[in-house]
Amino acid sequence: MADFTPDEMMTIAASRALKNDDVCFVGIGAPSAACNVARLTHAPDITLIYESGTIGTAPSVLPLSIGDGELCETAATTVSVPEMFRYWLQGGRVTVGFLGAAQLDRFGNINTTVIGPYDRPKVRLPGGGGAPEIASSCGEIFITMKQSRRGMVEKIDFFTSFGHGDGGAARERLGLRTKGPTLLITDLCLWKPDPETKEFTVTSLHPGVTADQVRESCGWPARFADRLEETPPPTELELTTLRELKARTAAAHGRAEAAA
Repeated sequence: MADFTPDEMMTIAASRALKNDDVCFVGIGAPSAACNVARLTHAPDITLIYESGTIGTAPSVLPLSIGDGELCETAATTVSVPEMFRYWLQGGRVTVGFLGAAQLDRFGNINTTVIGPYDRPKVRLPGGGGAPEIASSCGEIFITMKQSRRGMVEKIDFFTSFGHGDGGAARERLGLRTKGPTLLITDLCLWKPDPETKEFTVTSLHPGVTADQVRESCGWPARFADRLEETPPPTELELTTLRELKARTAAAHGRAEAAA
């Protein structure tokens, strides 16, 4: 078995959650890497959609933003942003939304707006973009992020994208008919919402990771499934595909940071 990093395990574990027949709304960064690894391995027919209006895109390198020309050049078609959101997203034609988060709580609510008070923030983040609509209108939501107490918090500073609210039937009470967050993939483990409370629960530890490590890097009291599994390690194909994708991206953008 080849050596791999926690980030590589996270990206590959996230890619495995996608199916060949999925229509996936892709976020920039880690979600984009995971989605494209899936496309290049077990899900060649997956339809990847980016917020700028590109449908069925198949980039050879990872985009730096939704406006990256690589997305339009390789897309099956490009539509206007209003059409993308009204017809494709709000029309219920997207099965999975893949998002990242700056802050996340135990119910899958996401903050990408500010750290600290909104009127006097410590840090102003990029904002929601289309993520609030993605979180509400996609069939289900996958979230990927590195695990830390700073990111996975008891209470987020701002509700950018709605997950399961305060838990239970919060989405149904608001009239949301989609599933919301169904999977959280970190560099340590996999989390799924409890069927009743909707609180994220650890279902699988990545190779070499302990429950104590998960507890120590989580800002809320972590809960674990009764039957805790171990995530299968990356295969040679998965690792090679991810590393070659990152290498092409670094070369295309002319700097080593793109490979990070």
